[in-house]
Amino acid sequence: MESLSVGEIELILDTAESLKEISTRPIKKVPTLRGKTVVHFFYEPSTRTRTSFEIAAKRLSADTVSISASTSSMVKGETLVDTAKNLEAMNPDAIVLRHSAAGAPHMLARLVDASVINAGDGMHAHPTQALLDMLTVREKKGRLSGLRVAIIGDIAHSRVARSNTVAFVKMGAHVILAGPPTMIPKGIETLGAPVTYHTQEALKGADVIIVLRIQKERQQAFLFPSEREYAQCYGLTTESLVGAKDDVLILHPGPMNRGVEIAPEVADGPYSVILEQVANGVALRMAIFYLLLGGAR
Repeated sequence: MESLSVGEIELILDTAESLKEISTRPIKKVPTLRGKTVVHFFYEPSTRTRTSFEIAAKRLSADTVSISASTSSMVKGETLVDTAKNLEAMNPDAIVLRHSAAGAPHMLARLVDASVINAGDGMHAHPTQALLDMLTVREKKGRLSGLRVAIIGDIAHSRVARSNTVAFVKMGAHVILAGPPTMIPKGIETLGAPVTYHTQEALKGADVIIVLRIQKERQQAFLFPSEREYAQCYGLTTESLVGAKDDVLILHPGPMNRGVEIAPEVADGPYSVILEQVANGVALRMAIFYLLLGGAR
């Protein structure tokens, strides 16, 4: 998100809005990227992002190939660089990469001529998630500038938190980060968002709440006493929503741990736009493919 200008972000969001209509047709397909080849290389597990990228490419009529780490030669010791060079030899038009190492998509982009799309790299960034979140908020609120956005949870291990902070701040929103002290990385304030350890302070007057999952798979030590205590102190419940705006929006990048970071009645309640995020993810990723491979860059 750091590399995108405000104008480029607005172009992507506007393009995504215009492409949403395709997914409502009886035949959800247009020939825009016919003859283009997209490789989906997911080194980490994924449900929403991977499926969303695959559906997006197919709705634009691109040919798609999916590779996971467990079914690739990386299990035999092949490096990411060699894998990239072999993929490049097959002349794909785009490579969608999710990797556990921060910076992996940037390294890949220097090695291949194909367009490289970052589908999440380690704890660093998840740009398309931030874009689809902004698309969802803009669709519901009509604007991004001036909104108060609270991001709550495991900030330290969340690439979504970093990308969303940079993105919303760049678009003129006021972002505040909240979570346990053990899950707030030092220096995160430099992204332009103040930090609090008290959920109620973050939720006060919030227009948008982005709830994050506790990422146990990335934690090297126990950073909180128990899930029950985390839920009591930092979980989003109907009671904790009292200080937020009456028309607050609740977002979650998924997967959700119901009853831990978010109560079931909140996840399924009237303020939740979690399923709208998933739907908008397809349109947003269609826009990315279109702008990189089909339209004028």
